[in-house]
Formats: sequence, C-alpha cells, structure tokens
Amino acid sequence: MDEEVEKENEVKSEQKDVEQKVKAEAEKKAKEEQAKKDAAKKVEEEKIAKANDLGLIEATVSRIVDGDTIELSDGSKVRLVGVNTPESTNRTEEYGKEASNYTSSILEGKKVWLQKDVSDSDRYNRLLRIVWLDIPSDDMNENEIRAKMFNADFVINGFAEPSTYPPDVKYSDYFVKFAKVAREQNTGLWAFGENGTTKGDLDPKETKKTASSSNTSNSSNNNNNSASNNNNSNSTSTTTTEPDKTEYFQNCTELTKVYPNGVASDHPAYQPKMDRDKDNWACER
Repeated sequence: MDEEVEKENEVKSEQKDVEQKVKAEAEKKAKEEQAKKDAAKKVEEEKIAKANDLGLIEATVSRIVDGDTIELSDGSKVRLVGVNTPESTNRTEEYGKEASNYTSSILEGKKVWLQKDVSDSDRYNRLLRIVWLDIPSDDMNENEIRAKMFNADFVINGFAEPSTYPPDVKYSDYFVKFAKVAREQNTGLWAFGENGTTKGDLDPKETKKTASSSNTSNSSNNNNNSASNNNNSNSTSTTTTEPDKTEYFQNCTELTKVYPNGVASDHPAYQPKMDRDKDNWACER
C-alpha cells in the first residue's frame, strides 16, 4: 500500500511540475509578445512624430493618372514635384507608357507619405508634392532619398527627367545629379538620346537662347518697318500688315472651354505663361 501511495504522489508531483512548466512558458510567451507589441507601437509612434516634424501626410494612392500624376483615395490629384515624365494620355511621347506603368506598379493601392515643398497646388488644382514610400529619418540624406523617395527613384531609373520650377527647389540638385548618372548609363528614356524624350532641366540651353535672339531680331525688324511706314505715310502706296491672328484667353479655364485638351505652341491661342512644364503644350489636362 505504501508503495502505491508513494507512486501516486510521484505522478501527481510530476503532473504539477508539467503544469507549472507549461504555465511558465505561456506567461513567458505572453510577455515576449507584449514586449514586441510595445516595441512596434513605440516605433510607430516615433515614425508618426518624425512624419509630423517633416510635414509628411499619410495618404493612399487609388489611381494613376499619368506617370507623374496620381489620384488619392479622397479624390485629390497629386503632381509629383521636380520631375517630368513623357506624356502618355492626351499626347504620347517616347517612353511615356513605360513611365506610367512603372508608377502603377510601385504606387497604385499603396500607402505613401506626401511632403510639400513651397507651392501647395498648380493651376489645375493638383497638389504639388514629394512622394515618400517610407518615412525618412533625415529627409535631406542622399541615401534616404534614394531608398525612400519615389520622385528620386523615378529619376534614378530613367522614367522621368528633372524639371525644376521655383520656388519648389528643395531637391532639385539631387534630381539633376541622379539624372546625369542615368543619362551617362543610357537608363530608361535616356536610351533614346542625350536629351531624353521630354522636357527637363538637362535640355540644352542654346535652343532657348537662339529662340530668344530670333524674337529680339524680329522685334527689331518690326520696329524698323514701323518707323519706315511712318516716314512714308504721305506716299500714295502704303504697306499693310496682316491682322493679328492670336486668340486670347485670360487663363486655362477659359481656354479649355474651347480647346478641352489644350493647345500646341504653334496654335494661335498658345501663351507661354499657360505652359507650366515648358513642353510646348499649354493647358494640357
């Protein structure tokens, strides 16, 4: 009898030890899981605090309008600051579709962080923003910019050219630097030539200077002709000039009522002030 009782007590003791061990392991696991949750919560809180410091706003991309234009879940449209992609909507430029597809593959349906430079929106009421894929610890660190900023990634991989419009110049030097490397390596749109396939900061300046000189020369000739006509005003024959064929619109809102897709630079209604991205097409949608 004593042996049976002793064995029974041993079994009970072993069972108790097992139960205590299981309980201890469960408690340890629960503490570890809670510690992980607390750590993750702390990291998230730190990220949010950092985002607030940098002026970053969380958003979700619902649709890609064009390579450099996206639409958010709240219906707002965002134009990427400091870059310009080949057109792929109303007009098409070489490598435009590839740029648009790349934007879709990276951003569509994803959470992003938006950062304003100086300007809030453009004439089309699109928000002008830098798009971050993750919150940087230092938004001016080149490695962080390369790894986490979509605008920069776009230029690095040759889907966009740098396109600077003051006062939004915070990252322009980086974009130009990245583009020069992409051009040297014939990456993306740079494989089609040293000027890429759309307008950007690396386009040759001589073209603009030549056009400016031509305009100045024409203006001078017109002034001389005008003076000559005045001197001969008493003669029986007079020189007549063709009437001005320019169509004038106060702004793009007025122009697009008549020309919904905008107008090219050779159109009578074209005005440089309405061609913000300097691609020789005014008021494009």
